[in-house]
Parts: sequence; structure tokens; C-alpha cells
Amino acid sequence: MPAAVPIPADLQRRYGNSSERRAWLAGLPALVSECLQRWNLRVTLAPGQEPWNGSAGIVVPVLDDDGAPAVLKVAFPYAETLLEPVALRLWAGNGAVRLLHADEQRCAMVLERMDAGRWLHSVPMDEATAVWGSLVRQLSLVPDDRPDWAALPHIAETAERWSDDLPAEWERLGRPFDRWLLETALEVCQTRGAVGRRVAKDVLVHSDLHYMNILGRSGTDDYAAIDPQPTIGEAEFGVAPCLWNRIPDLSRTDPQPALRARCAELSSAAGLDGELARQWSIAREVDNALWYFSKPGHGGDAARSLWVASTLAGRTLDGLPTAHQLKTL
Repeated sequence: MPAAVPIPADLQRRYGNSSERRAWLAGLPALVSECLQRWNLRVTLAPGQEPWNGSAGIVVPVLDDDGAPAVLKVAFPYAETLLEPVALRLWAGNGAVRLLHADEQRCAMVLERMDAGRWLHSVPMDEATAVWGSLVRQLSLVPDDRPDWAALPHIAETAERWSDDLPAEWERLGRPFDRWLLETALEVCQTRGAVGRRVAKDVLVHSDLHYMNILGRSGTDDYAAIDPQPTIGEAEFGVAPCLWNRIPDLSRTDPQPALRARCAELSSAAGLDGELARQWSIAREVDNALWYFSKPGHGGDAARSLWVASTLAGRTLDGLPTAHQLKTL
């Protein structure tokens, strides 16, 4: 029986706020231990060291049964985490972390060990843009006859749902920003939700491909994506996370044109339509802003989303912090 792996204090804080989450936390040590035995993994944590963790789960450094470095990832069963192994199987290590084993019902996976000290967040923007664009090209698989595709949601469905949900939530929250920005997002949803079902542009999209979700491959100069939130549809949907991250790197004298230029440069690097990327990013950030407004204590996050959305729409909202005063991720 392997020694119990400690549960990070940060994860315990995050998941102590509901009975469902507390129950998952309580069962996590036994689940980790079971996975270690099932896949013959050996933990490589130093004494007293906690595993890594993100917002949704735990990542334990291990050696696999051949002695190769890997990680055991066990996540809370959200819709996004349940779909992660589906996408990783489709990518098969091309542009994304390699999936070695998976128990999909329990959101447990063994993945190749990435170089956690080398991520795109700290790379100069010109280089980061080129790497990001190259990865998007690799990850943009066209659907085929493999059964895994049937499990993935379509971006057009998301847009159609937002057409109903965004105005309802805007009203429920007391109309927290100008109507024109909501209407701009709705126009995108109504247009792309319909067109997205007719055009032959469907690809597999990593919808959370920001700079911190791109790590170096150990022992190589290559990078690969981690933590996908996979969906199918127009690849331009995936540009937005790189616009709401690394805002402090924008020009201090003229950040609004710099944000719009970043959208165009990322799109060009990935061979995407910059105008579609701009439109999708507005819709995604309006959705994000409403989600943040619904959560106490997230006013700074909502302001960042509104700054990005309204700046991309060409009219930065009044009353927001300046770009370099926005809350960072």
C-alpha cells in the first residue's frame, strides 16, 4: 500500500464550500492510492512536499511502471474535466500532453510529465505568439469517424444557449453594464450560432489555450498544451483566453489598439480569421463578465472582462480601471 499523498491546503480551501465537494475531497486520498496501485506508479514527492494542484484537482509527480517520469491527475468531475481524456486521445500527443492511462468515470489520468518550469506565460510575446499559432494549427483536427467525437459539445450550441441566457442573466444582475455591449455579444451569438452549423469549418478546439496552459516538453525545445476544455466548431473561438491574459504586456501608452493588434497577430499566426476571433472574444468575455458578477468578490475579474470585451468592440466602457490597473490572472 503506497503512503498517503497529502492533499494541498489550497485545494481543501477551494473545495470545502459544498457537501458534494467535501465528499469528493474526503474520498480523494483513497482514490489517489487506488490509482497508484492500479497503474503501478511510484510517487516522487520529497518528504513534506505537497502535490501540485490547479483549480479543479490534484497533480502528483510519479514514475510509471517503466521508470519514466509522469504525473497522476485526479480532477473533480465537472463537464470540462470529464471531456479532457476524450480530447487528449484524439490529439494523441500532437500538440498536447500525452495521455498514458485514463479512468474517465473518476476523472483520473496518467499523463506525460511536462516541464512545469517552462511555460509560455514567461516567453516574450513575439515568440509566444508564434508558438501559440503553431500549436493551434496542430490541435485543429477535423472531425472523423472515431467515436470520441460524439461526446464533444459544439460551439454553435453554446452560442445558441448564450442567446437566451446572457440577456436573462444581465437583467437578473441588475443590468451591470451598458446594453450596447450585451447586444454586440448577442449579435455574435445569433450570427455564429446559426452559421456555425452550416459552414465546413468544424475542428477540435482547446477553448482554454492561454499562455499558462502551454508548457515545455521535458528534454526538448517543444511546447504542448495541457488542461483542455474541448469543444467542436470554429477555431477562432479559442483566441479569447490569450486576450484576457498578459494584459500588463500591452503598451502603456495605447493599450486599446495594442489589444486589437494582439488579436489580429494571434489569428494570423494560427491561420485564423481575425474578425471572427474578435467577435467570438467579445461574446466570450461578456459571458465571463456576467459569471463574475454573479460571484461575490469577483468585481475585479468582471472589470477585466468588460475592458477586453468593450475594447474589442471599439468602445472601451467608461468607469473601468485602466488596462494596467486591471486585476491580472
